[in-house]
Amino acid sequence: MKKLLTALSLALGLLAGTAPAEQTRGSETNLPLPRFVTTKSDECNVRRGPSLSHKIDWVFRRKGMPVEVTAEYGHWRRVRDREGAGGWVHYSLLSGARNVIVDQDMQALHIRPDTNSQITAQLELGVIARLQKCSQDWCRLSAGGYKGWAPKSALWGVSADEIIE
Repeated sequence: MKKLLTALSLALGLLAGTAPAEQTRGSETNLPLPRFVTTKSDECNVRRGPSLSHKIDWVFRRKGMPVEVTAEYGHWRRVRDREGAGGWVHYSLLSGARNVIVDQDMQALHIRPDTNSQITAQLELGVIARLQKCSQDWCRLSAGGYKGWAPKSALWGVSADEIIE
């Protein structure tokens, strides 16, 4: 009975948007929360709650859009986009593939993680790029046939302390 009450309390907290502070792993996947993923489909419904009976508030219309998972409930993931808009998405519409959104206009891609290295391309604000790897301060990206390094601080879709090999 105590286990059921704890699970019910957690579920109600997730629905209300107040997950316990000590929870840093998803209750369903045991993966870190929050974490970044991408949309898997060109049409991804974002609902008010974690079920098909909840109203669709809006729809992602682009495959590969990075979103941040902030909570889990059954087969549903609460996500937030770059502007902070959020809702519930069925897990089958999300992918573990990693993309980022360029957060600075005309962001230079460098051949090495160094501002003094040669520039291979410049990316416009809002471009979605494939995340290949990240060091402490830089990430290697690919977009539009170009590859290079950009400062992590110029990207949305990767945590400041995240290292990706």
